[in-house]
Amino acid sequence: MFAAFFGLFRRDLRLALRQGGDVGLVLGFFILSVLLYPFGVGPEPELLGRIAAGIIWVAALLAAVLSLDRLFAMDHADGGLDLIALSPSALEIAVLAKVAAHWVATGLPLVVLSPVLAIFVDLDPIAIPVLMAGLAIGTPALSLLGAIAAALTLGARRPGVLVSLLVLPLFLPILIFGTGAVEAALTGAGVRPHLLLLAAVTLAALPLAPLATAAAVRQALD
Repeated sequence: MFAAFFGLFRRDLRLALRQGGDVGLVLGFFILSVLLYPFGVGPEPELLGRIAAGIIWVAALLAAVLSLDRLFAMDHADGGLDLIALSPSALEIAVLAKVAAHWVATGLPLVVLSPVLAIFVDLDPIAIPVLMAGLAIGTPALSLLGAIAAALTLGARRPGVLVSLLVLPLFLPILIFGTGAVEAALTGAGVRPHLLLLAAVTLAALPLAPLATAAAVRQALD
């Protein structure tokens, strides 16, 4: 089981880094979205500081959505998904491996870049560690929940639009808890409840999302 997981994880991660298209698209969108906000709302430090957490979290959510429709699309197009489904290993393990590779290739870079962009939008340095912690805890849930939508839209004509419509409502609690943690850090309130709620969402999605995704993949392959 572990050999199959790590084998598929390494293969998907290698492909993502070798092609670079999805990674570059996600990072480029994330950076440009954050950089454009000051031009739209004005360069006043006080205004930017108040909305900085929301800017970065919204940009991260939208950036994460961009590559979700291709999570299973390539394997579905070349028949690789059928081979994965027919392999002795459980399909849920394969789904978890693909989601993990997707997060390392697209979600983890968002966490790493967030401190630099937070400084650009005048977020108080006190709140930057909380922002990074929230993104590190919450972005895996984005990949897990997004995988369900990606599997449900396999074979659709415009899967990107459908994925966005399906996942954005599911991402709202993550956005609320993530920005709430930063606001709590700025006001001196406790950030622990917000981070624990984020962790609860991720921990709940960890076993449930692969089950739902695997069921959707099986239905798409039938």
